[in-house]
Amino acid sequence: MRGYPLVKAVPKELKKHGHVRIDSYYWLREREDPEVMDYLKRENEYMRAVMAHTEALEKTLFQEIKGRIKQTDMSVPYRLDDYFYYTRYEEGKEYPIYARKKGSLDAPEEIMIDANVLAEGHEFFSVDTRTVSFGQDILAYAVDTKGRRIYTIHFKNLNTGELLKDIITDVTGNMDWANDNKTLFYSKQDLTTLRSYQIYRHVLGTESSEDQLVYEETDDTFSIFVFKTKSKKYMMIVSTQTLSHEYRYLDANDPNGDFRVFLTREREHEYQIVHFQDKFFIRTNDQAKNFRLMATPIEKTGKEHWQQVIPHRNDVFLENFEIFKDHLVLEERKGGLIHIRVIPWAGSGEHSLEFDEPAYHAHISINLEFDTPILRFGYTSMTTPNSIYDYNMVTRDRVLLKQEEILGGFDSQNYITERLHAPAEDGTEIPISIVYRKGFKKDGQRPLVLYGYGSYGLSMDASFNSPRLSLIDRGFTFAIAHIRGGEEFGRQWYEDGRLLKKKNSFTDFIACGDYLVREGYTSREKMYAMGGSAGGLLMGAVINMRHDLFKGVVAQVPFVDVITTMLDETIPLTTSEYDEWGDPNKKEYYDYMLSYSPYDNVEAKHYPHLLVTTGLNDSQVQYWEPAKWVAKLRAMKTDQNRLLLKTNMDAGHGGASGRFKRFGEIAFHYTFILDLAGIKG
Repeated sequence: MRGYPLVKAVPKELKKHGHVRIDSYYWLREREDPEVMDYLKRENEYMRAVMAHTEALEKTLFQEIKGRIKQTDMSVPYRLDDYFYYTRYEEGKEYPIYARKKGSLDAPEEIMIDANVLAEGHEFFSVDTRTVSFGQDILAYAVDTKGRRIYTIHFKNLNTGELLKDIITDVTGNMDWANDNKTLFYSKQDLTTLRSYQIYRHVLGTESSEDQLVYEETDDTFSIFVFKTKSKKYMMIVSTQTLSHEYRYLDANDPNGDFRVFLTREREHEYQIVHFQDKFFIRTNDQAKNFRLMATPIEKTGKEHWQQVIPHRNDVFLENFEIFKDHLVLEERKGGLIHIRVIPWAGSGEHSLEFDEPAYHAHISINLEFDTPILRFGYTSMTTPNSIYDYNMVTRDRVLLKQEEILGGFDSQNYITERLHAPAEDGTEIPISIVYRKGFKKDGQRPLVLYGYGSYGLSMDASFNSPRLSLIDRGFTFAIAHIRGGEEFGRQWYEDGRLLKKKNSFTDFIACGDYLVREGYTSREKMYAMGGSAGGLLMGAVINMRHDLFKGVVAQVPFVDVITTMLDETIPLTTSEYDEWGDPNKKEYYDYMLSYSPYDNVEAKHYPHLLVTTGLNDSQVQYWEPAKWVAKLRAMKTDQNRLLLKTNMDAGHGGASGRFKRFGEIAFHYTFILDLAGIKG
């Protein structure tokens, strides 16, 4: 397609391990160069010109997606000590109102934060952590107005409504209070790499410049964060890496004391700890690939004192757990799906919660009280909107507290979800969760969107998403490929999709696409792919490997310049991700990355229609990766298919802020796909 923005090529040699790469668009990293900003703006103008004929459809989709949302709405309140806390939205407003009521839901409302007021004058606005002091009278909250995930902490007296003079700038947003009602622990990042590496202690009424450094993480492959235990007894500092954790703990009643190491870090030992009564409970992968649950007395944290509570099982992945006075609750993965198991500490009565759909997602929700028989959990599927339940672990009664209300005549009975399995190259069965409208025929004539991620052990479960209805109600099928690199089938599923096995993620996705075509769910001429961030890497690798499989692809904030990024320790997240992608300073990993890195493997051949998105302030995938990729594709591809780069000049990795603004981005992605499918309205 002619008329696209021209961008100069400035060849730069990149040498490593005796190998030379030529990067003609390396200069696009220069954020301060006016030519870079001019190029991004011209790409946006070109994108809008190419899509000008779809503006009416885009507006229709936006209003349709927005119209399904109940504008005046409220979350399910949860109880913390004397108060019920909740979030609510008002009609026409972009941002949430954070509020509480004392003692009863019938009590007068206390508005803690109205984010709509705070957001005035900002193109981007986000409130991150909000934490109330031990006495429940001081609120600390963190605000980001750029999308870079660099926050400023503010304090508010909830009794008087007064904003305190204390302000802490350039921090991560992670924080929690000690029990003296005046000391706040918070984490701070390196402002270049954005690695969270320091924990500070702030005392109300003092200047933040006087805050005391409590702990600094010197290993640049680790990041840190701080929190207070559910029991309110301990402050915890956690050093975390892809394959290793280390906890430090401090009596929350003694904020000026010294943190003690719970268990010294070990290579490939991941653990998390929870305090309950006189014990620490430990979810650990020590001698347990899929994790097991242990317990130890508080003063005896060495492994030699640990007692097994839940054993390791080869076919069950222990993903999470929650402790109550009389019950232990486990969140486990078996057969690729979540199961919630309830175990009394004494006597019989062990049982699991039953879910009857073929594909779904269930999770333990907010449970801040120990002394209660009530478990709060969430449930959703591709046909069932997000639902919050209270479950009585003694009587086994289940009460639906709230199900997301979908306006516009939605009826779940009009949709069908399935769980399919596609054979991968090595014979592994790859699950596919799929949803479509009733009346579907497997004749290869239906358009289909295949979504994937497959990294960091993050499982992409089959959950409800109301914007998807705008595709499904127009005849589309929507499918999620549960490829390796996630953790749907336990730790091995993750291990088989990272480092020197990363290509399994790509070939799994291709196998799912081929299967859906072979079984008549769609055809190559009607199939589209979508993925973001590491899922954008997936998109880039797949279209290099199989450019013929999809008609169109949406790559959101794609991580596509793998080697160059992983060789640059000044780029955010690089050093902490060697165990995910590999360290290209080592030739074995360099060569393997080189074999799949989307940017390095662009060729002179046909590519599908492609929409690439990025955010100028992205803190995770820098804007120049998608920009360089598009520039190189323009120079080399041999087709006339659309290639569009859309840069949000005011946002970061998560895109636009505000609950309606983000729907505008989704509407544009769907418009791109629908237009390629020939659907005009």
